[in-house]
Amino acid sequence: MFTTMCALLAAGFEAEISAGNWSAFRSQMRDRLQHQEGPAVEALREFYQAHRVRDEGLMLSRYLWFGLVSGAAPDFPLTLRRDELPPEVLTLEGFSEILSNYYKEQQIGVLWRQAQPIYSREISRLHDEIAQLLFVTSGYLREIDDASRGRTFAIIIEPLVGRITNVRNFGDHYAIVLSGTEELPVDVVRHAYLHYLLDPLPLQYSHVVAVKKPVFEKVATAPRLQAALKDDFPSYFAECAVRAVELKLKRMSPGERDAALQRADEDGYVLERPLFAGLAKFEQSEPSMKLYFPDWVRSIDAVAEVKRTSAIQFAAAVPAQEADPSEEVVARRATPVTVPNDQEAIASLTEGERRIAERNPRAAEAAFRRVLAKYPDQVRAWYGLGLVALMDHDGSRAKEVFGRLTTGEHAATQDPLVLTWSHVYLARIYLGDGDQGLAKTQFQAALDVQGGPDQARQAAQRGLADVASEKPAARP
Repeated sequence: MFTTMCALLAAGFEAEISAGNWSAFRSQMRDRLQHQEGPAVEALREFYQAHRVRDEGLMLSRYLWFGLVSGAAPDFPLTLRRDELPPEVLTLEGFSEILSNYYKEQQIGVLWRQAQPIYSREISRLHDEIAQLLFVTSGYLREIDDASRGRTFAIIIEPLVGRITNVRNFGDHYAIVLSGTEELPVDVVRHAYLHYLLDPLPLQYSHVVAVKKPVFEKVATAPRLQAALKDDFPSYFAECAVRAVELKLKRMSPGERDAALQRADEDGYVLERPLFAGLAKFEQSEPSMKLYFPDWVRSIDAVAEVKRTSAIQFAAAVPAQEADPSEEVVARRATPVTVPNDQEAIASLTEGERRIAERNPRAAEAAFRRVLAKYPDQVRAWYGLGLVALMDHDGSRAKEVFGRLTTGEHAATQDPLVLTWSHVYLARIYLGDGDQGLAKTQFQAALDVQGGPDQARQAAQRGLADVASEKPAARP
């Protein structure tokens, strides 16, 4: 990030802006970088001009994205596959080589070592406050962050970006770029961390969340609703969930909370209110939010909320000059397409899940088969039948269903929850049959699924440990 920002300033970014309110370090660095000379610098400036756009905020955004997804010096290779890259990075194709040549010619590694004490001081100054904020937030949700899940949350201190706080999310990787020269933007950091914790849940429990979509359809045209959310119901639900938890964590009087909920309604975030109310029961329960989430969603009375939302007068759009200067940019993950846009089918899936929880396999099977009568390849319904087979102790049938969901043309490749758990259940069946080799293969396949639920991944890890600890059966 440091090298990218040095290159951006050397190329002429913000060259005409007064440095009167800049930090001394940032101002001095811009002056030094603008006077750099050499073939690599000239190539850098030509690249910058060729890719320049009028909106300097957009320019900064592109290079911040590059700094986040590029690898180490001196080559700065992109760390994601091309189809995983944020669109902004694709506009800077060829920049890795330009930056590498600039890094070597201008000895940016030496410059970084000279500047490092300034960065270390800012990191040290903010560390304890950030650690406490994240501890309280994860503690409220009763969540423990596990780096082995492949999801990351990073806070990067980069004084050269200026005062704007930039929040970025690409897939399962979340990052905040802070200037470090100001007080910690507590609300922004907490909001981003809550997204990191809560964003996967509407996708993991998409069939539960989908029942509340009629409420979203009433607010999708609200003028103040973020444009990126207007056609993305799971992300809209996650945003409302984040805002609801924020209200619990902020030190606000009852009057201030009422006013905040009123603003949320007027801005289009109408599910914030019932989700906030639903947190009272969560606080009295014991499970983590990952386990409690379906009950939290079901606490929303969709019919009542549609009626309430119909009476809300949404606020007019905010003029551009009044918009919040902090920027949140989210590259949202694709929503699983395995749940049909059919309220009757969604209701049957929900009923089947409820019957499974009640240990009523016959009623669950009937509900899932109603879905399959209309949608023969519906993976959530097939998954439900697999659970029914397990409840019936029908290993042969369960093996058949979970095998269908993990391999071949009907595999649940678009639904990480179903795919991961199907591998786990299949592995357990093989383990029960005494086939440790196939069990190990299935447990490992569960861990290889991108975006699988934590519980399933933990079950797979325990399964692998069990396989490793057991002695193979002696051959006759």
